[in-house]
Amino acid sequence: MNYDKYPEIKINGFDDQVFADVQGIKNELEKYSQESQFCMTVECYPGVDDEILEMIQDIYDPEIVIRSEDIFYNQEKLNQMMASHLTEDRVRGVMYYGKMEDFVDQQKCIEMKKVLSSKQRILIYGVGASLISQGDLYIYCDMARWEIQCRYREGMPNFKQDNQDEDTLRKIKRGFFIEWRIADKQKMKMFDHIDYLIDSNIKRNPKMLTGEALRSGLRQIVKRPFRLVPYFDPGVWGGQWMKEVCGLDSKQDNFAWSFDGVPEENSLYLKYNQTRIEIPAMDLVLYQPRELLGMKTYCRFGAEFPIRFDFLDTIGGQNLSLQVHPLTEYIKSHFGMTYTQDESYYILDCQDGGGVYLGLKDNIQPHEMIDDLNKAQKGEGSFDADRYVNFFEAKKHDHYLIPAGTVHCSSSNCMVLEISATPYIFTFKLWDWDRLGLDGLPRPIHIEDGAKNIQWDRTTQWVKDNLVNNIQIIHEEDDYLEERTGLHELEFIETRRFTSSKKTYHHCEDGVHMLNLVEGTQAVVESPTDAFEPFIVHYAETFILPSEAKEYTIRPYDSEETIRFVKAYVRQ
Repeated sequence: MNYDKYPEIKINGFDDQVFADVQGIKNELEKYSQESQFCMTVECYPGVDDEILEMIQDIYDPEIVIRSEDIFYNQEKLNQMMASHLTEDRVRGVMYYGKMEDFVDQQKCIEMKKVLSSKQRILIYGVGASLISQGDLYIYCDMARWEIQCRYREGMPNFKQDNQDEDTLRKIKRGFFIEWRIADKQKMKMFDHIDYLIDSNIKRNPKMLTGEALRSGLRQIVKRPFRLVPYFDPGVWGGQWMKEVCGLDSKQDNFAWSFDGVPEENSLYLKYNQTRIEIPAMDLVLYQPRELLGMKTYCRFGAEFPIRFDFLDTIGGQNLSLQVHPLTEYIKSHFGMTYTQDESYYILDCQDGGGVYLGLKDNIQPHEMIDDLNKAQKGEGSFDADRYVNFFEAKKHDHYLIPAGTVHCSSSNCMVLEISATPYIFTFKLWDWDRLGLDGLPRPIHIEDGAKNIQWDRTTQWVKDNLVNNIQIIHEEDDYLEERTGLHELEFIETRRFTSSKKTYHHCEDGVHMLNLVEGTQAVVESPTDAFEPFIVHYAETFILPSEAKEYTIRPYDSEETIRFVKAYVRQ
């Protein structure tokens, strides 16, 4: 297989404005150490550690170092202020829509600013450093969320916390609901002001580029197709399919997840000449939201990417947890989210016995089902899912639609391309098949929340009529087929499937498009006006066409091959 685990986006120009290692960074920045009166500000995304501080101190040799974390309230007060948003739950909190300054002791900040009048070389370093001053030189030190999560697992604490040994899920919760939110809001203000950006994703191997090179690179990306950097993770139910198709480590027990189309989580690899710079894909969403999403989608969702594609691999594995997602009103009133996780399962591959649990059987009594779920959770016997939930045997290219409130899960022996709205942390697990997570702990179960969101009237016939392969032919010729495969009218995402042995034509007037090549070896994405270079995609790869790309074509790389791909976009 040719699946590319390290997709790079070639950026034109600026080769002399990228610095590939510590020595290159030193050569560029040491000129500022000659200044007798100078303030260098290095602002950090939460998760960046003192490795970068030590490098900057060695290069710049400041006479005064200001740690910006000192302007924030102490740990105890921060915890008090955040308590209502963090909640006692392991994984779910309430979204924080305030700003970083809310957690700053303004009197301390004023005291710090007084130091700036000193006629010396000053370094301001850390999270929120620019709240003190952007200085004479402003550097932003960035890090991808997946790298942050991996460092949490290795023992890294949250910002201004000593929770090194805390449950990783709780650390991620603090990041997801508060730290990353306020840091992204702060970052949005920095794009047009930074002089340099430092890529700190690889320990002991930082890289740097100028702000001009970064901004131009982001502006170039929204005019052409691109891919995000996928990541893969094991799970208690994980399977074996991705190992072969995606070329993963065969020595690992399994791989359960892959996020390969989730800008909130994934990275971008920007290639300047021979140097690869990794940045969070959210940087593109935050800096070029209108150009990326299209004006209508931007006006509806703001600087958020509302669609996500990811993989769920249970081939040779186990069932996913039986689950339900919250209704829009519930997720808004309880968790502060503006839209919910409507989703679908597109079956990329399937083996004997594989299928999807979806919707409820006829004539069940809700209180009996909830009682049985609670008994199972207490260890008083297993939950009989087949008594209450429909099971549909699956085959390759089936598409199951899952509007919020629908009980569902994939069984073992399925390879699912999950096409969904972006909120992903709000799964109410109802039953986890008598098992523990990889950490040896029971995975979070939320029966009470689930019971308040289950739509009890979504029973067998309704599910068959509305959610199972609800496919409509849009256009058909001898060597071309366009089908509407979903999503349900209650969901805001439209999906189209194209099967063709010739060139097909598309226009991003609907806003941003997210696609996956679900059949065929490889395909070529081209501009009818030569606005961007031909772009090659391989089987199972997810790719994005920004609204600013305007129009594009897709054809088989091999003229003798028939390809099939799925396209998703926001209904207007």
